[in-house]
Amino acid sequence: MIGCRALLAGVFVIALAGKVRGRAAFDEFVASIVALGMFPRAGSVPAAYAVLGAEAVVVLSLALPSTVLLGFAAAMMLLAALTAGILAAVRRGRRAPCRCFGASAAPLGRAHVVRNLVLLLVGGTGLTAGAVAGDAGAHPAGIVLALVAAAVGVLSVVRLDDLLGLFTTSVSPR
Repeated sequence: MIGCRALLAGVFVIALAGKVRGRAAFDEFVASIVALGMFPRAGSVPAAYAVLGAEAVVVLSLALPSTVLLGFAAAMMLLAALTAGILAAVRRGRRAPCRCFGASAAPLGRAHVVRNLVLLLVGGTGLTAGAVAGDAGAHPAGIVLALVAAAVGVLSVVRLDDLLGLFTTSVSPR
């Protein structure tokens, strides 16, 4: 449960920080929501604030020991909503950039859906482990191992577009 908690908290902290690090970053996030066509232009700013608020709730819930299970549930609900939004946009042929973690110019696509589904699985695993094991003590070595694995997971999620760029080639048509 510690690894799942650290991974999701880390992902959402970086996602939140990437959107609020400056006015330009927030404006780019709003522009990506507009480009997805999910809401009318006037509704995109409130939607952006709603995402920020939901991310903050997830981070705070996962940080406090008494609300960890709520944090897993909130993370899963947010991830499900974001995944549904990505799927709807992709089906309509929208190619908006992914502003999930800041300045990526990669358009949202199937890889982002898979990423979110993996994070949903992490949330479900953490929720199940927390419900079954409760506050059972963990060995310090296990905690360190879980935190290292979570850090690698966070880095992989946050840099997904860069990793995909390393392993895919784009050939321009002639």
